[in-house]
Amino acid sequence: MSQADTQEQTEHPSRPPYRPHVGENRPYLRDVILGVNDGLVSIFLLVAGLVGGQLGSAEVLLGGLVGALAGAVSMALGEYLATKSQEEVWDAELLLEDEHIKHYRDEEAAQLYELLEPFGLDGEDLEEAVRMFSATDQRLKQAMAVLEFGVVESERRSPYRAGWMSGGFFLAGSALPLAPFLFSLEPSVSLLWSVGLTFIGLFTVGWTKTRITYNPGVRSGLENMLIAGAGATLAWWVGRILDISLS
Repeated sequence: MSQADTQEQTEHPSRPPYRPHVGENRPYLRDVILGVNDGLVSIFLLVAGLVGGQLGSAEVLLGGLVGALAGAVSMALGEYLATKSQEEVWDAELLLEDEHIKHYRDEEAAQLYELLEPFGLDGEDLEEAVRMFSATDQRLKQAMAVLEFGVVESERRSPYRAGWMSGGFFLAGSALPLAPFLFSLEPSVSLLWSVGLTFIGLFTVGWTKTRITYNPGVRSGLENMLIAGAGATLAWWVGRILDISLS
């Protein structure tokens, strides 16, 4: 703890330590968490199913690599298209807002009364807030963007950045369950190592997420592990049953 923090705690002992916000990377945290988690879980389930189907380590590795590449491309493309579509919707709404302000300015300004009331404003305070927010066209547009559409410029997402982060972190997550199959081990032994590495990765993702959300870290990590473990067990049995049925 720095000297300034120590002094702050001494002067205000009842106040908790100051916790900073996430910052400019906040809009992309979902891509990081979703990408890593999906890479870990989906490829772990895939290799568990392939081992259950009695495939050798080389075949499991090949199938896992193909699955990881396909998953990464799918994640990147899907996130890019979804984010691009959402941003295009916001752009269209803001263009329409320009038209409304140009031709129906009084009606748009009147909407501010309803939009600002949930903030606890009334009477002269409400009148003054509406007057200030509608003083210029640009100010009115920004106010409507935030209050009516929830569009905050600092929270908007780049489709390109969202896409490569989703796909890239998917690949990063898929590396852990696949790593043991790079070595000349029995598939069952490699799967045990894969279980360990994947669970460590899942617990780390769950725990790291709580460093941002300030929720219980251990519970989130164990929850991640439990869901993946149940899915892997099901995938192994599916592979085993298919192997028996087709042989």
